Amino acid sequence: MTRLLRATYIAWVALRYGLDELVLTSFQHPGVRLVARIASVGRDLSAPRGQRLREALQQLGPIFVKFGQVLSTRRDLLPADIADELALLQDRVPPFPAEVAITTIEHAFRKPIGEIFTSFEREPVASASIAQVHFATLREPHGGEREAAVKVLRPGMLKVIDQDLDLIRTMAGWIERLSADGKRLKPREVVAEFDKYLHDELDLVREAASAAQLRRNMDGLDLVLIPEMFWDLCRPDVMVMERMSGIPIGQTERLRAAGVDMKQLARDGVTIFFTQVFRDGFFHADMHPGNIMVSVEPATFGRYISLDFGIVGTLTEYDKEYLAQNFTAFFRRDYKRVAELHIESGWVPPDTRVDELEAAIRSVCEPYFDRPLKEISLGMVLMRLFQTSRRFNVVIQPQLVLLQKTLLNIEGLGRQLDPDLDLWSTAKPFLEKWMLDQVGPRRLWREMKAQAPYYARMLPDLPRLLHGYLQRDAAGDARRELRELLAEQRRANRGLRAIAWAGVGFALGMLAMQALVRAHLF
Repeated sequence: MTRLLRATYIAWVALRYGLDELVLTSFQHPGVRLVARIASVGRDLSAPRGQRLREALQQLGPIFVKFGQVLSTRRDLLPADIADELALLQDRVPPFPAEVAITTIEHAFRKPIGEIFTSFEREPVASASIAQVHFATLREPHGGEREAAVKVLRPGMLKVIDQDLDLIRTMAGWIERLSADGKRLKPREVVAEFDKYLHDELDLVREAASAAQLRRNMDGLDLVLIPEMFWDLCRPDVMVMERMSGIPIGQTERLRAAGVDMKQLARDGVTIFFTQVFRDGFFHADMHPGNIMVSVEPATFGRYISLDFGIVGTLTEYDKEYLAQNFTAFFRRDYKRVAELHIESGWVPPDTRVDELEAAIRSVCEPYFDRPLKEISLGMVLMRLFQTSRRFNVVIQPQLVLLQKTLLNIEGLGRQLDPDLDLWSTAKPFLEKWMLDQVGPRRLWREMKAQAPYYARMLPDLPRLLHGYLQRDAAGDARRELRELLAEQRRANRGLRAIAWAGVGFALGMLAMQALVRAHLF
């Protein structure tokens, strides 16, 4: 009964905002289009379609708002006007009562809140659709105290999310079967992606682990602060972490008044992002201004403070190679290489004509070169490449869509801090270093170190294997086999010497190649 009522309410909201007209007009059948025109009679549908969709999602509640936010990142699938409107969705919802948060905390740790914290601020400092955050003072085992932030999931969220997801899946199935654009938009795959993001955010232990990994990766960079997780107080529905204090990065006037170098701050943000992407392959994928502050403490003045690690992205070595080579080829205007990379990656059918894909990519990229480098948006380039490749049946990987969304956030934030930011000059050292690492002696050395444990395990067994081989023929052929073995050993020695000289030649060649790459690649 509850599901029926919820479905009825969703249908009412859809009719109120004319979402039925958006769906029906996408059908190719003339009869369905006629029904759409008739259904619109008597309703004010003058507002742009993107605005109506955004307002409808806000009316339907936090889960649909979150769905719209995820959908806004899929600019490779959506028309630009709808994607732009969905990007305006704000995840602001009223906080739930402090008593509910306290009950959740006490249930998670099976003890009164007074035994955990010496103080607990009942008024939350942040509230979103999934969780809210309270400040507290932590009682440490040795008797001391420490400032902490406590993130608490909204109660009953899993049940609500699963109910709404069932309905969203059903609607996605209808759209895919009935709409002309259904198969191209892949609504069921988008819903599955949304399902994954939501359930990842519902597990605060997972979020704490992601924060700990980022903190470990960023240790020593001295550009960003990530809160320490108090693992004894982390549960799936409650997470206690170090309290961070700073100025929200969106408050640029306060930052300038505090003496922060805005140009350096913008460059540091780009450095942090590209370090996470091309060095670590593990990046904070929700870096919007609401999740970033700037420290003004004397010891850490001007450093970024990252918060909220519910969404992180990962890249394989293959993904990093694809991105580095694409960006490099783009700035060299080598559009044929960009097209070849799409085909080599397997993301377009192997029978795709390189010249046709090259021409399509050229039409996207060439207009950017009439602008200064500081005006080129790498995120927009990546997005346009995805959109152009769509008509070639390209299969876009989710991790790259997440990267593109984060790159757009970083560029927008960086140019808000410094309108003259040249993103390419900051990204270039990372791409150059990564390319040299892939084709130079460093990769050979890494591979040798990676295989060293295997050879270390094998060497102690060699005498036993040799003895077993010599004893294998008890009928008197041991001498003959020994001679054959010695002859084989001599051949092996000659082969090893040849390999050694080849390795020396390879290393020298790689050094030469490194010099050439450094001189000519960029």
